[in-house]
Amino acid sequence: YEEYRQQLQENLSQVEAKLNQLCQEVTEIRKSYAKDLTAQTTAALQDLNFLDVRFEMEFSRLDHFTANGWDETRFMISTNPGEPLKPLDAVASGGELSRIMLALKTVLAEHDEIETLIFDEIDTGISGRTAQKVSEKLSLIGRSRQVICITHLAQLAAMADSHFCIEKQAVDGSTETRIRKLSGQEMTEELARILGGAEITDAVRDNAREMKRLALQYKGNI
Repeated sequence: YEEYRQQLQENLSQVEAKLNQLCQEVTEIRKSYAKDLTAQTTAALQDLNFLDVRFEMEFSRLDHFTANGWDETRFMISTNPGEPLKPLDAVASGGELSRIMLALKTVLAEHDEIETLIFDEIDTGISGRTAQKVSEKLSLIGRSRQVICITHLAQLAAMADSHFCIEKQAVDGSTETRIRKLSGQEMTEELARILGGAEITDAVRDNAREMKRLALQYKGNI
């Protein structure tokens, strides 16, 4: 019995040694690729107006083996100068998380197998050039998968291939939410409504048509 038990212990030690070796190799591979991932993601975040962002991956070792090795990894981020790196889920708002996810998906677009991405609140707190950069990255991802984006920004809406209007209506004393696909002219009118105020003038419509033209021109060049 003791000899059998000792043999089992030796076999276990050999297997653990092999597992430790494999886990170490996996860790080294992960850390190597993490450098490229965080560098590319940082550049993508800077494009999305996170100008002083720092983005890294933190590795810690579990006290047990898993099918994926012994690593526990976390994304760490600092969005303002002088602030320490903190776990992503502890510091980012909903809108920031959407933009960070957009940056990651842009970097990983050729490698993941997710067929549909849904972005909500991605336009929170942005405008102007930042909004334009967000729309361009959404269009880039949209070349390889379906992107559904809920937005109130004309820059983002103009870049879409298809437009749907979501409206609430009172019907027989209750509220119904309806969605309908917009035609080409309706797209322009909806963009003008987003851009304009109480009155939609011809100048606002011209601006909406120009935004759509520039969006089509950008998509034709990528």
